[in-house]
Amino acid sequence: MARSGKATVIGAGFYGSTTAQRLAEYDIFDEVVMTDIRDGWSEGLALDMNSSRPIEGFETLVVGKTTTPDGQGYEVIADSSVVVVTAGVPRKPGMSRMDLLGVNAGIVRGVAENIAEYAPDAVVIVVSNPLDEMTTLAQIATGFPHERVMGQAGVLDTARFTWFVAEKLGLPVSAVKTLTLGSHGDTMVPVASACTVVIDGQEKLLADVLPQDEIDALVTRVRGGGAEVVALLKTGSAYYAPSAAAARMARAVATDSGATIPVCAWLTGQYGIADVYLGVEAKLGKTGVQQIVERSLSDTELAQLREAADAVKSKAADIASM
Repeated sequence: MARSGKATVIGAGFYGSTTAQRLAEYDIFDEVVMTDIRDGWSEGLALDMNSSRPIEGFETLVVGKTTTPDGQGYEVIADSSVVVVTAGVPRKPGMSRMDLLGVNAGIVRGVAENIAEYAPDAVVIVVSNPLDEMTTLAQIATGFPHERVMGQAGVLDTARFTWFVAEKLGLPVSAVKTLTLGSHGDTMVPVASACTVVIDGQEKLLADVLPQDEIDALVTRVRGGGAEVVALLKTGSAYYAPSAAAARMARAVATDSGATIPVCAWLTGQYGIADVYLGVEAKLGKTGVQQIVERSLSDTELAQLREAADAVKSKAADIASM
């Protein structure tokens, strides 16, 4: 397809820079912008990425720009159709996502206010942790319609679930379908009833292939998937799979694909839940979340989804004041 438009990634750490690289290599944008508060950092990465264009054969221009908390440099994001917010402090071993709430709230609010000023028509994809709360804060700070602000979590958590099942059963990942909803954290809801595997050419429910205790163990591992990576790395957090997830969401928006993807979206009564950001399936396009897609859940899964919503709602008042 022809290249058009601009995508921006705010925060050029491992997560942000890898997201920018993936977006550039899609070769669907005229320009991909990276910003960072470290002087010269994003400019250096952009120079490096642009030098890879002849090797990888993409024409999207990568632009790096140093920004400041008071908004200097943000003019570079003007006319962006989609902005991915990765800015914030990553987890360290032993930290939960919620441990980042206070420090990342100030960062995300400042970023969101600058997006509202310089890219007022953009669709915003938040990846900063704690995800559900930071997505809520970004919508409040931008003042954008809820459908134009969403969070990345379900794509990543679903991918982890798929890989863990494939690894357990010795199957190719293409033979496994999984789904996670709910919060990006302890109240994540891996939807085992929607999980299938293809074995010897036949599609089977995961529950018909593995005993419940082994499924439960996989679910527990999915919920702690990010922490498992953090514990192994010791000095950082996951970015290869998360950047693939964020980039895939941005592509769905930019291409107006209407693809159904699990994302953190604003609910207005779906599943009996309203007025909260939560992980659900949604159709994505150029206006952001075009439609929440509801599916049949077991009684237990529905109860867990509502519990996740209550947990996010309980912090809503605090979030608004951050």
